[in-house]
Amino acid sequence: MSSDTVPSMLDLVRLSPRRLFPPGGESLYRQIALLTGMAPGVEVLDVAAGKGVPLQYFVEEFGVTASGVELDPAMVEAAEAWSREMRAGSLVQFQSGRSDALPYRDAIFDVAIGEIGLANHCEPSDAVRELVRVTKPGGFIVLVQLVWKAPVDEERREVLSGYLGVRPHMLVEWRRVLREAGVADMHVEDWSDEQTAFRPTVAKPFPDFAELFTLSERLAILRRAWGKWGWRGVRTAIAREYEVHKLLTGERILGLDLLRGRKVGGTVEDAGEAPDGARLREEPESPPTPGPVPAAQERSEVAPAGEAGETEGLPLFGSEPGAAEEKS
Repeated sequence: MSSDTVPSMLDLVRLSPRRLFPPGGESLYRQIALLTGMAPGVEVLDVAAGKGVPLQYFVEEFGVTASGVELDPAMVEAAEAWSREMRAGSLVQFQSGRSDALPYRDAIFDVAIGEIGLANHCEPSDAVRELVRVTKPGGFIVLVQLVWKAPVDEERREVLSGYLGVRPHMLVEWRRVLREAGVADMHVEDWSDEQTAFRPTVAKPFPDFAELFTLSERLAILRRAWGKWGWRGVRTAIAREYEVHKLLTGERILGLDLLRGRKVGGTVEDAGEAPDGARLREEPESPPTPGPVPAAQERSEVAPAGEAGETEGLPLFGSEPGAAEEKS
């Protein structure tokens, strides 16, 4: 059965009336805001924005001016409905569009974020080049991406990507694409842990569909999915979800990384040390200045590629923010 006739995990989640944070939850997006200096007057772009939950958070908590691009018109409609309800029209706007052909002129955003669906319908290099194009010189490029933590053969990649509704890549691939697009001063954090300084409560890696929603919510979603994919498609999706869930939690071959860099050009100043507890996945590209190690770095763990820390689990879909939940 083709992927067009079987809903992915992302497809099912998007049928929920609730507005859910993407993987990583509110803690990850607060970290993004801190790492990029979000504040009133900062122009933020979110690509593959879904229903606009991260942008809602940035607007409400940090007062930024925000724009969202999403390929699925239904998601754009849902995001616009929230914007009208919250009377946030002067601070946020949403458009339907492709990641590799953003509907904006050059160099207008201070921060451009690529969500996990950034390269679902195009080449990662094309999508990242567009993010860089619309960002001001010296501005921030941020990627939040599912990444392979270990080599995976092509057949298994296709199976897992089909289940997730997202096409992960290796971290080294994302770093190369960013560098070739003109992004420097890269900072990478591993958000695959069950518990970190950013997320004080333990979340089970890869929560399945049954754990993510209440019984009534699951039934409502499955009814909608039945109308779109038919009973056979829904039944296949549920069976596949169970099998792949066991694979991912058992082998832990998939993780979530936050990558932040600066567009080359203009005056690039250091954004400051990562907050205490950050797991830095790589050293800065420029040699460190000799001298005492700051306390924040002493408490950070540098995990080179290939070590056991890279194979830890990932909560696929975090809990929704209280302010962002729609009443069903």
